[in-house]
Amino acid sequence: MESAEAEPSDSRPEEDGAAPCSGLPPPEHPAATMEDCLAKKMEITVSEAEKRTGRNAMNMQETYTAYLIETRAVESQSEGQCAPVDSLWRRYSEFELLRNYLSVTYPHIVVPPLPEKRADFVWHKLSADNMDPDFVERRRIGLENFLLRVASHPVLCQDKIFYSFLTQEGGWKEMVNETGFQLKADSRLKALNATFRVKNPDKRFTELKHYSDELQSVISHLLRVRARVADRLYGVYKVHGNYGRVFSEWSAIEKEMGDGLQSAGHHMDVYAASIDDILEEEEHYADQLKEYLFYAEALRAVCRKHELMQYDLEMAAQDLTSKKQQCEELATGTVRTFSLKGMTSKLFGQETPEQREAKLKVLEEQIQEGEEQLKSKNLEGRDFVKSAWADIERFKEQKNHDLKEALISYAVMQISMCKKGIQVWTNAKECFSKM
Repeated sequence: MESAEAEPSDSRPEEDGAAPCSGLPPPEHPAATMEDCLAKKMEITVSEAEKRTGRNAMNMQETYTAYLIETRAVESQSEGQCAPVDSLWRRYSEFELLRNYLSVTYPHIVVPPLPEKRADFVWHKLSADNMDPDFVERRRIGLENFLLRVASHPVLCQDKIFYSFLTQEGGWKEMVNETGFQLKADSRLKALNATFRVKNPDKRFTELKHYSDELQSVISHLLRVRARVADRLYGVYKVHGNYGRVFSEWSAIEKEMGDGLQSAGHHMDVYAASIDDILEEEEHYADQLKEYLFYAEALRAVCRKHELMQYDLEMAAQDLTSKKQQCEELATGTVRTFSLKGMTSKLFGQETPEQREAKLKVLEEQIQEGEEQLKSKNLEGRDFVKSAWADIERFKEQKNHDLKEALISYAVMQISMCKKGIQVWTNAKECFSKM
């Protein structure tokens, strides 16, 4: 009998169309072009956040934030008509449910992350309370960005559950749960087991997993440095307010120099007060970096799914090899290795020809079924690699563009801030010159 081998899943997939893997239903339509994406057909905004009080599933009173999602068809506007705005309210937990559904249903896709549930990497003057108005506002922007990311994705934008999330307020949770996606979710223990026991990991996914770890580490360090700098900067700016107070007090005892000192003090007060707006603007750029901090976990999720599929493939190949060996031993009457079956034969005698024939028949059926399963798993693996790598390449282009723009904008903001400082001292110099 020939031994079964698991075909390597890291082989380059063929150019034919790839279907979604892991037994999940394929999308109803092929990947959309940028022009066909939902984001091009519908305006999507999270326009408002509202603090509410209600009772949870345990009938306990809780306070939460609801977000108003507004949508408007673009096509009607292009025809000169004012399309009506549809709106509905969603809680953060509903956004979480949507993302969990997308992650399970499309395991080969780097699903956009949600903004943080609680503030992290904050400088000490910024509240870490998840009910703080400034934090809620930043999270509102992050949730809108999440919806726009999904609506712009060539595959995710076509999902009916996502479309219903935007347009159908009542019964949406029931619709999601009816998909049974929770039953398809892989357990953490199973994923950890596959990580340590897979024998032939795909080098590209191993390298990608390592890269996602490094990316998360680098961005975490960057955010910590930024928080420390913000703390120091806040102190420096606020200390300039002391200049304003001292110059004002000094102006009261001077006649010729009084007006100049008073004006210089005013410029210092304005400079000291400007830091609050500056650091609030900085938080916007910090949130852009945080998005890719969380994207790193989305990358790892794709890698873990590939490890699970590879592990299942190897286990199926190993099981098929074992059954073929058993079949050969039954057919020839020889036992290659020590086994409980061999010891049983020695103690209680050989099986009758009829018993052996019945077992052979069962084994042959199992072998045929195992070969079909192995072939199916190999095809699923190839399809997964092809689909996943196409989306990973799309994500890389997006990441390079977004991080480049964010860092440039952050640098421009720092330059502008320095110019304001120069202008303040230039104005102070002119005030001193007029004394």
